[in-house]
Amino acid sequence: MSGAGTPAVLEVRELAIAFGGVRALDGVTFAARKGQILSIIGPNGAGKTTLFNVISGIYGASAGQVLLAGKDVTGLPPHRLAQRGLSRTFQNLQVFFQMSVIENVMVGRHIHERRNLLAHMLGLPSVVGQNKATRERALELLHLVGLAASADRPAGSMAYGALKRLEIARALATEPSVLMLDEPAAGCNPRETRELDEIIQTIAGSGITVILVEHNIRLVMKISDHIVVLNYGRKLGEGSATEVSTDPKVIEAYLGTEDTQAGALDVVGV
Repeated sequence: MSGAGTPAVLEVRELAIAFGGVRALDGVTFAARKGQILSIIGPNGAGKTTLFNVISGIYGASAGQVLLAGKDVTGLPPHRLAQRGLSRTFQNLQVFFQMSVIENVMVGRHIHERRNLLAHMLGLPSVVGQNKATRERALELLHLVGLAASADRPAGSMAYGALKRLEIARALATEPSVLMLDEPAAGCNPRETRELDEIIQTIAGSGITVILVEHNIRLVMKISDHIVVLNYGRKLGEGSATEVSTDPKVIEAYLGTEDTQAGALDVVGV
């Protein structure tokens, strides 16, 4: 967990976007620090994925700023953001099913490779060495997510939960300082969710900032250093798991039912 005095790696300042006159985000502000797990929660339609899409350059902001390591990156396309250290996964699987598991991860390394068509055609030693290093790094990341034994299997033959972890490994292959995970536990069974819990905490422990959108409230409350709550495109509140789970506004808008409240409170020990 990062300290309060640690400089922000990612800052979102008064971010807004409108679609056809409907303000999907309205002045959202927060900051995430190195090695922090920051979760963004809220009811369906709160603007969570829209916020992810604006930060990651898929949508253009109507107003506000996104700063990465103190530099304004608002509106940069995803590949430029990846070069600067921001990577993400998506709610829906974005996997190359016909490629092997390790090849999927190797794809994520391309932004760090020297590309010279002639050298590749001639199979020069520099290219051979680069390909070897890329494969070795990809295998390390597969070890991290528990998929090393399946490295040479076709990705299309893998179970859904494994594919979720594969996407995380590929995102890590870009060597991000900020990793954004959009619903990583969606569709996962309890065992797969526990595995994700450990993986996410290991990633943050390595110094990478993790920004998480997730509906599994128990997972969020267990692993988050800081939580931002959205409702109707606006920030409803933020704080630690304990602070958020006992905030009357958050309980009314999102934690909702007594059973859900009790589950969240039980996780954080309140």
